[in-house]
Amino acid sequence: MPAAGLTLDSPDSSAALVANTFGWFLDRPRQLLPFPGVPMGLPETVELGVEMQLPMRGVRHPRLDAVVTTPTTLVGVASKRYQTFRPAKAVAFTEPFDARDWGPGMGRFGAIRKALTSGQQTFGHLDAVTLVKQAYALRTQAVKRARGAVLVYLHAEPQSWGNGKPVEPAAIARHRAEVSSFALAVKGDDVTFVALTWAELLAQWSKTPALVVHTAAVRGWFGGL
Repeated sequence: MPAAGLTLDSPDSSAALVANTFGWFLDRPRQLLPFPGVPMGLPETVELGVEMQLPMRGVRHPRLDAVVTTPTTLVGVASKRYQTFRPAKAVAFTEPFDARDWGPGMGRFGAIRKALTSGQQTFGHLDAVTLVKQAYALRTQAVKRARGAVLVYLHAEPQSWGNGKPVEPAAIARHRAEVSSFALAVKGDDVTFVALTWAELLAQWSKTPALVVHTAAVRGWFGGL
């Protein structure tokens, strides 16, 4: 198991990947580098598996795999490993988002939410519905804390499944295109959306002496990401 020392130890588990990678920083948040391409500053706290509250009662609040708080920014991390290449993505909004005025700063997220609801916009690999919900919740909490908000979509592009069967290269390409389309659609809103691969993140860490051992442990246990 990686150097994080947590109990989730399945090398095929997305939850284990997040817990063992970011768990290492729970007691040493300032050693977590700002994510590539993310305006955030130095971390004050790192949390795992955080439920982000929406400003409505009686609804199911979205969760983020990790949340990093800095003096200026609330950064939510939505991590995916194999999930993007499996079926059964969310296709509906059950929460009463239309009943609230989210302000002009969330107009682009609102537009894509309406397009998803009407069926004008569809995604085969990207769970766009969950990302929109996470963005709304992240903005709600960021406003309460007087901080900016960034939603990091941290995804893997594995060449093979845990059983060794190859992941279809065309599926990886389609997912990548969907991520780019979503990022372009919401660019400029109050919640900054940043897509980042696990490979890019670990490449950044591998160049930092204090993180070399931890990065090698993550790569060694979880293999190709």
